[in-house]
Amino acid sequence: MKNIVPSLWFGDNNCEEAINYYVNVFPNSEIQNIVKYPDENLDEHFKGMSGKIITAEFILNGQRYLALDGGPYFHFNEAISMTIECEGQDEIDYFWDKLSHVKEAEQCGWAKDRFGLFWQIVPHNMVELVKTDAQIQAMMKMKKIIIKELEEAGANLT
Repeated sequence: MKNIVPSLWFGDNNCEEAINYYVNVFPNSEIQNIVKYPDENLDEHFKGMSGKIITAEFILNGQRYLALDGGPYFHFNEAISMTIECEGQDEIDYFWDKLSHVKEAEQCGWAKDRFGLFWQIVPHNMVELVKTDAQIQAMMKMKKIIIKELEEAGANLT
């Protein structure tokens, strides 16, 4: 086996818009290939898909992804999310600003973007920052993770 490659099915036929957005948000990213449904000779199962993406290959921060426009039948949900392990608060703030677009979906570092994909935007050492009950309680009250508050919650017990 060479790699495991995540495949994203965009149910609102906005695959091209989404992958263009993502490659601009993440460093070391590019679109490698896009193949679209043909303009004619589609059978009844694919009517309305003319010009939409049947397969796209792209890289986000060195990780390869596949994607497609899937029509209105399937949508992302919280059962699958992408985790961004950030180096510090500045990175958390950057990605939160770029990816969090549905305020009611925010909690404990989780955010939902405008395309419906869920992201966990957390410090790379998140496990170390939620070792105590006080730290876990502090995190549970957060939307965006604030590293300093988690550190302080841990320090207050010593």
